[in-house]
Amino acid sequence: MSSIPIPNVVVRKPADYKSDLKPIWCPGCGDFAVLAAMQQALAALQIDPKDLAIVSGIGCSSRLPGFLQSYGLHTVHGRSLPAAQGIKLARPDLTVMAVGGDGDYFSIGAGHLPHAFRRDINITCIVMDNEIYGLTKGQTSPTSPHGHVTKSTPMGNPAFPLHPLALAISSGATYVARGFSSQPKQLAELIRKGMEHQGFSFIQAMSPCVTFYDTYKIYKEKVYQIPADHDPHDREAAMRYAMEADRMPLGLIYQSAPAERPAPVEPKAFDTLAYLARYQA
Repeated sequence: MSSIPIPNVVVRKPADYKSDLKPIWCPGCGDFAVLAAMQQALAALQIDPKDLAIVSGIGCSSRLPGFLQSYGLHTVHGRSLPAAQGIKLARPDLTVMAVGGDGDYFSIGAGHLPHAFRRDINITCIVMDNEIYGLTKGQTSPTSPHGHVTKSTPMGNPAFPLHPLALAISSGATYVARGFSSQPKQLAELIRKGMEHQGFSFIQAMSPCVTFYDTYKIYKEKVYQIPADHDPHDREAAMRYAMEADRMPLGLIYQSAPAERPAPVEPKAFDTLAYLARYQA
């Protein structure tokens, strides 16, 4: 009897997604846990690093692509989403992720968010929200609480914080979730499900800055798990959770039912020569 050759099967572990570059975040930064959760999600889906592209902007959290074994692009401040969408259009075969912080996405890059939500291109966006500008030494961000005293608001923040999840739902997002760096197992699961979602997935990862605004204790008092009987297809119920100010629900907030939306258009690589030939005829 001849033996049947067994093919070599590569089983990737979370550690296989680490690059040779060590993270240089402050000890205790929540971004370490977000990075680990991403590695867990990638290993769960067995994503080949050569098929993965991660795009970031500017900020502490935007250093993340350098710490992963993948294609990485460090763009200018607030412009990771246009770049990520462009990559997906040019290379639809790649798994594309966009990462950054609350300043990057909710301030200078905020104009790109609503259009990314409504276009529903198949990429995963993770925003590490620490409610402060960490890289520039502690100014208020768009999610800083009202009255918060910082270098830029010595008399207290006069503005009220944005509700990013509500913005996502009202703009037509099809997958909206919130996790917490102190609960990395759930965060990894939310990221995995977001990557499996066929469309644009948005995950707000609450990730405290221990140097300029240590919110670990605050978050631990505010967070709670969304009840198991919550229907994530219920947009009105999802919006109520998204608008909560005194408490912070964790989990899958909203995911549109497949029957409620057309199948996302699969991006195709742009054929420049065909385009020129068509319009020169």
